Amino acid sequence: MDFNYIELIGYIASALVLFSFFFRNIIRLRIVNSFGCAFFVVYGILLGSIPIIITNVAILLVNGYYLFIKKK
Repeated sequence: MDFNYIELIGYIASALVLFSFFFRNIIRLRIVNSFGCAFFVVYGILLGSIPIIITNVAILLVNGYYLFIKKK
């Protein structure tokens, strides 16, 4: 059985996004969620899936915006 690294990236991305929702601290939630989205962007690029890429880049931008605002 061949190991599929692309699929592994998708599973890691899913786990990170799911795990992020266990945090009560919104900053930690957004940081972990951003890592999950970054993995999803890589996953989308490897699959050549524009919807996955666009959605997760948008979420990354939203998370980045709110993290920047909270930092002030």
